[in-house]
Amino acid sequence: MRTSIATVSLSGSLTEKLTAAARAGFDGVEIFENDLLASPLTPEEIRARTADLGLSIDLYQPMRDIEAVAEEEFARGLRRARHKFELMRRLGADTVLVCSSVSPLAVDDDALAAEQLSRLAVLAEDFGVRVAYEALAWGRHVSTYDHAWSIVESAGHPALGTCLDSFHILARGSDPKGIEDIPGDKIFFLQLADAPLMAMDVLQWSRHYRCFPGQGGFDLSGLLAHVLRAGYRGPLSLEVFNDVFRQAEAGPTAVDARRSLLVLQETTRPLLRETAGLAAPPAPVVPTGVAFAELVTPDVVPVAEVLGALGFTRTARHRSKPVDLWQQGEARVLVNTGPAARRDGTALAAIGLESPDPAAAARRAESLLAPVLPRRRALEDAPLDAVAAPDGTELFFCASPGSPVRSGPGDSRGGSELRGWTGDFEQVEQPGREAHTEPGPGAGSVTRIDHLALTQPWHQFDEAALFHHSVLGLSGQESVDVADPYGLHRSRAVTNADGSVRIALGVGPAPTDDGARAQHIALATGDVTDAARRFRAAGGRLLAIPANYYDDLAARYELGDEELATYRELGILYDRDQQGEFRHCYTETVGRVFFELVQRDGGYLGYGAQNAPVRLAAQRAAGRPGG
Repeated sequence: MRTSIATVSLSGSLTEKLTAAARAGFDGVEIFENDLLASPLTPEEIRARTADLGLSIDLYQPMRDIEAVAEEEFARGLRRARHKFELMRRLGADTVLVCSSVSPLAVDDDALAAEQLSRLAVLAEDFGVRVAYEALAWGRHVSTYDHAWSIVESAGHPALGTCLDSFHILARGSDPKGIEDIPGDKIFFLQLADAPLMAMDVLQWSRHYRCFPGQGGFDLSGLLAHVLRAGYRGPLSLEVFNDVFRQAEAGPTAVDARRSLLVLQETTRPLLRETAGLAAPPAPVVPTGVAFAELVTPDVVPVAEVLGALGFTRTARHRSKPVDLWQQGEARVLVNTGPAARRDGTALAAIGLESPDPAAAARRAESLLAPVLPRRRALEDAPLDAVAAPDGTELFFCASPGSPVRSGPGDSRGGSELRGWTGDFEQVEQPGREAHTEPGPGAGSVTRIDHLALTQPWHQFDEAALFHHSVLGLSGQESVDVADPYGLHRSRAVTNADGSVRIALGVGPAPTDDGARAQHIALATGDVTDAARRFRAAGGRLLAIPANYYDDLAARYELGDEELATYRELGILYDRDQQGEFRHCYTETVGRVFFELVQRDGGYLGYGAQNAPVRLAAQRAAGRPGG
């Protein structure tokens, strides 16, 4: 279906907004009146600009406080409307949004409202304009879509229809099934917005917290299915008021917006007998594991010392790039010294995701507007596809163990079998550990990467959650707030069904913190106490946890004195849920990265969120902010 976006949903000047919408692939826009009034371009120039960009102007909005008023007041409204309709003719826009009145001058008289809206439609028709009447959730007398439709139906004018807005419908808890009783040709326009489920004044909720479909708690797929069953075939348009979006760059926001509409169409298709022209991206290919985590560093020594103390061995080196492979069990960390980085810039730059069909995963990502990253590689290198996540992290699609890996049609080797990404590495001699004596196998050995924590730019948290869910097919858990000494962190984890892929997305308490926020790699072990002792014995430094934490831990849980003493000694934190127990500890930070050793027992599903404030405070005290 055609897609559109209201200019109020994006930041910048009107021309910047139009350019961003066009580049993201939208078909049309809603022109918000304030954007036009602030533009130095004439209506004719705006019309030409949108046409040059391949955009249509699908709606002009809003016209307020027009109906159910005294005749003298309505006459003033008609005068104002005449000017707006002439403006719309110059713009080339043929539909105007009329919001239900919030004026104290409006009266509770549906017959009067219908009569005056009909007269407005007569005037609009003279200018080739249609009037789409919308119920505001906080309208003075008309606040529900079915009430607005009854007035439109009573007015009975062909140039008068209704506009349905998902926020106004769902925020009031209205049943959208009644939409199917509205003739499709009388639904002149559909505006879509999601929102987090909040208990607050609906006007403030609407003005500040709307978000794109899939980023909130509304059932937009169900609502859209009702609208399409009614026969609506107009554009799917986003009208999102959001303080963060209004400050973020228009380009990435527009891409996020259009991605949300593609995913909404995909999730709505199964609810309909006929697809009604809805988009059908390639099916998601859910990753089955973490192939590797890649660190970029200007100085390999500090990173190598930490990895060595954790029990990793440098097993291989890339044949053509300055990248070392460190491995322990199924946990693999690449250390890349190639790209230029800040002196303190050791960072988690890339994640390899095991996929049963890497090519299909890449096609899915590209169809949902994920930027495909160019990759220079030697002829013999494995042809790995990579896309960029919203925070810039590179995501590589790697063949799952046992999956056939074949070259693509552009590869010089035709259809022959190709090795996986590890085939690009050559084994290195192991005359002994470079920095430490290698420990023998034990319960505290690292088995795999348990999860990865990525700090997002402050304005892209919701975008990141939608990206990882829609592009990668991971399921999102509930968002949680975590206290930091200087504010609140938001965190939301995404995971596959069996927990073999877990990514914790976080955002710091202030925009200025994002660049300094640390990332971390959590490593699974069968015995975190043994792992911590091994790490410390090998020269590693664990994050010190305040004694007050352990006094509180003793009060909350019945733990033995010896167990508590061990936790105090090693800085181990403890948590418990209905499924099991969680024990974890942290290394000190290297550059912008630290490691976490975790032990999950009995099916524990979380990430120790209640311990995060203590960990963040400890990292602040150590002079290294966490993430």
